[in-house]
Amino acid sequence: MKTFVLCKLRPGMEQKAVSAIRAIDGVNEVYMVFGGWDMILSAEADTVDKLSNLIVSRVRAVDGVAATETLVTTNL
Repeated sequence: MKTFVLCKLRPGMEQKAVSAIRAIDGVNEVYMVFGGWDMILSAEADTVDKLSNLIVSRVRAVDGVAATETLVTTNL
């Protein structure tokens, strides 16, 4: 299951947060962006439960992450 996660980061904590997120197993790519969100990451997990653990317990736990929105891909 491939997902994209939009992240808002706390000002002044971007570098620290990005470094920590890049080190998380399951996170494939990390991009800094301009606009309503500060960062987009792509991640993969085998199940919804593993995805939930990855996002809630690992990404959201990173110091400097203020908010996330997860977009799960689908095949139509």
